[in-house]
Amino acid sequence: MAYYDSLSARGSMTPEMSKMLPMVSDRTPARHLNRSLDLGQSKAYYNPASKSVYNRYSVGDWGYSNNTHYNLSEKERAHGERLRADAWRAIKETDARTRNRQNDVTKRLGDRVYDIAYMKGELNTEINQMATEIENLKEYRRTLEKALGDAANPLHVAEECLMHREKRRGIDLVNDNVEKSLIKEVEIIKKCQNKMQHCLQKAMAQLKVDRAAQHSLEVDSKDKHHAQGLDDRMQQLRNSSGGIGYFPSIENVDNTITIPESWGRYTQENIARSQKERAASERLRGEIDALMRACASEMWNIYNNVNTCFNTRIHETTNARNTLQAHLQRTMQEIFDMERNIQQLRKAIQDKENPMKVAQTRLDERTRRINVEVCHDPVMKSLKNEVGEIRDSITMLKRSLKASEISLARLLKTKAVLEHDIGVKENSLKLDSKSCMGMRKGFPMDPKVGPIFQMVPGSY
Repeated sequence: MAYYDSLSARGSMTPEMSKMLPMVSDRTPARHLNRSLDLGQSKAYYNPASKSVYNRYSVGDWGYSNNTHYNLSEKERAHGERLRADAWRAIKETDARTRNRQNDVTKRLGDRVYDIAYMKGELNTEINQMATEIENLKEYRRTLEKALGDAANPLHVAEECLMHREKRRGIDLVNDNVEKSLIKEVEIIKKCQNKMQHCLQKAMAQLKVDRAAQHSLEVDSKDKHHAQGLDDRMQQLRNSSGGIGYFPSIENVDNTITIPESWGRYTQENIARSQKERAASERLRGEIDALMRACASEMWNIYNNVNTCFNTRIHETTNARNTLQAHLQRTMQEIFDMERNIQQLRKAIQDKENPMKVAQTRLDERTRRINVEVCHDPVMKSLKNEVGEIRDSITMLKRSLKASEISLARLLKTKAVLEHDIGVKENSLKLDSKSCMGMRKGFPMDPKVGPIFQMVPGSY
């Protein structure tokens, strides 16, 4: 009994070991040894000595039972040998897998240390270049003459477009190319305004930006120096090293905030930002005429780009609305078909009631037979099979009815979602095509002299 009782502890085993053990749902040894074994029927024998009747098995039953136990013993021993072989193979495989995994992690740590060192070198190079540029900008600081420009009107139009598009609803509140272009347009216009209105202070402002970029590079370089030292120590860590220990559930702690792509991109963005600001510092030492014409060209290009994005977005929204309307029509047709299907299922279930009553009435009446006529004849079997078949049919139909009703509810919900989304698309089309593009089409532009201002020859 102890062996079979131990199998009840299957729930505390690992899933792999639980699959390997035989499933024993009945803990009675005799039934487990041979659940379907018929050991024979004991017969009554009269004992004249005691003048009583005893139940006894035959000698054949006794021998058959012994042989059955022998065969079961051999079977269980063979099963045990297979389990031990599988366990030994699992030990070898897990040991090899653990060693390979640790070696792979060590190699990856080495690669990571190399990547960090490379990035740190790039940062230090850029830090040195930025320090040189800051010193040069201090020397090249000079007086700039302000250029008059009127960028208030295009800035107002771009901001109005952004405000109108805030009235979009639901899923259409998307950060699409139009919104990105409008934000970029606002940034460019404000940037040009700042350049034109604060040219005398641009050198000092650029110095502040350069110092901020340099600070970001230094912070990034310091973080990478710390990470490099930590990963280098982890690369040298071995199974025999001191200071190692268990940290329960540490593998479930995820305090990471970046992935390799964003990690590299962060440093590249810092470097790119620094390079951009260094280029801006160099441009500040250039001619004001070139600066103003560059701003005019940039604003004109972003204006055209925003208009193109608007037209593309209007076309996409129109197509999406038309597609939703087509799906709505097909959904409504499916709702109609599903409702008809539900009616048919309900009728089919109702139609099974009378056959069930007939079969059960026949069974009930036949229970009133008497004496030897109470026979389990083929009619009785057929009636029971008929009741079972009808009950199975009703169960199947009810299951199908429930699934159809659930599907109908989901279709109705989908219909409401589609109708709501169509309304959202209509609202977005109105905002983009009428409110926003209506203003932008009347936006004063003159490509010959630039979108905002005209440079006066000989002014600089």
